[in-house]
Amino acid sequence: MARLKTVKQGLMMLVVDFDKQLEPGSFEHALCHMVAQGLDLTGLLARICNDDGGAPAYDPAVLIKIVLLAYSRGIISSRKMEAACRDNVMFMVVSGESQPDHSTLAAFVSKLGDEVAKLFAQVLVLCDRQGLIGREMFAIDGVKLPSNASKARSGTRSDFQRQLAKMEKQALRMIEAQREADAQPHSEEQRHSRKLERLQRETEQLRQWLNDNPTDRLGTQGKPILSNLTDNESAKMATDKGVIQGYTGVATVDDKHQIIMDAQAFGTGSENALLAPVVDATKDLRTPDTVITADAGYHSKAGLEHLAKQGVNAFIADNNYRKRDERYDGQDHYKDKGDALHDKSEQPDKPKLFGPSDFHFDKDTNTCICPAGKRMYGNGSNCMIKDYAVIKFQGAKQDCLACQWRAKCLRTPDKTKTRQVAFVQGKVATTQPNVLQQMRQRIDSDQGKHMITRRFATVEPVFGNLRYNKRLSRFTLRGKAKVDGQFKLYAMMHNIEKFAGSGYAY
Repeated sequence: MARLKTVKQGLMMLVVDFDKQLEPGSFEHALCHMVAQGLDLTGLLARICNDDGGAPAYDPAVLIKIVLLAYSRGIISSRKMEAACRDNVMFMVVSGESQPDHSTLAAFVSKLGDEVAKLFAQVLVLCDRQGLIGREMFAIDGVKLPSNASKARSGTRSDFQRQLAKMEKQALRMIEAQREADAQPHSEEQRHSRKLERLQRETEQLRQWLNDNPTDRLGTQGKPILSNLTDNESAKMATDKGVIQGYTGVATVDDKHQIIMDAQAFGTGSENALLAPVVDATKDLRTPDTVITADAGYHSKAGLEHLAKQGVNAFIADNNYRKRDERYDGQDHYKDKGDALHDKSEQPDKPKLFGPSDFHFDKDTNTCICPAGKRMYGNGSNCMIKDYAVIKFQGAKQDCLACQWRAKCLRTPDKTKTRQVAFVQGKVATTQPNVLQQMRQRIDSDQGKHMITRRFATVEPVFGNLRYNKRLSRFTLRGKAKVDGQFKLYAMMHNIEKFAGSGYAY
């Protein structure tokens, strides 16, 4: 039998030369080099006010290195960071054997504020000096991630007001029950008292929230959206994994070496409203020849008009571009896969409802008769629907509510009271260019198809690295500013990783 040398395991005392642990070309080496030589931490140092006394503070350079190293290893928990500083040799090397506790690390990340944007910009400058930024094409994409907010505590102000009324009634019932229990020889006074105190505390918190938020939140289109008691800047949004309460992290990536040029977190799940602010954020980073690309989630008339007004060269895909591109023929098999939100299997045909052709519209007299023979009244003669002039009519309540054809006329007859119908009169001539049609033509061109392919290869691997290699599965903070800072830290870590692989140390 072969004789093998003994392999030692368990605890061992070693003498470690910290300087020799940082291999040139590694992420740790690039991190330490960048923090020591390239980053200006004056703003973070100015926050420490213990010159005249008090205990010494941890160096911000040490804390930022610990956090970024942890993110590069897929560690997002501050408690695990604390344990790594105590047990892991590389964390000891990077931190200079500092061992900040988890509360110090968590407070540092949550209180970075505007300083994280300055640090992110400084890392970009160093990457640019290394020749990692090409500025030929910027690809935009985003990811929806849950945050430190309760999905169950979302609703409108009216929902919370009803909840407050119920809690107040419950508190009164508990007070009365406690009075009755006091008269009994074997009462559970202490347990009931704790429950009452907790209910009264939650009632007061809800009442204070309603006072601090006198109106409902408004979405990008000015309509009320759900608020949240734990983080009112987060949003309830649909993803392929289900409905979450969180933020959308949007990154703009340069195609030369996949450097993240801009990273922002938004408390909305509607990506088509984010194109303009994201493009504006990269205004000083682009050249006149820089091309912007994005997927169909960012395609909207308002966004395209904004790009046209700014003179930005862009290729923004629409929802139907795959149907028009022969390269995607035969790829509908992905619809057979189960979906957490949508059932893509064939559904039985729904009963056909009355359409505009079933209504008798007399253009000369401007009258409309419904299929039941009732006259409808006009509620819009000069309306526009997507550049088309329309005339609208609506049924009277006394006619619609008693009509026998409600099931064939209304999609939701139990909720909708009256039927409305619109008749298209034709497209309205305008001197303004049709930005939607122009973008479809650009996307369908050979250059457009090439740009969409380049977008895939540029931005998708970046989110693959952040989400799966670095395990960014959720944001751990509350509030848009804090979540935005955490997302920028992950983007910084990604850029430093690219910087480490650029060969600067050789």
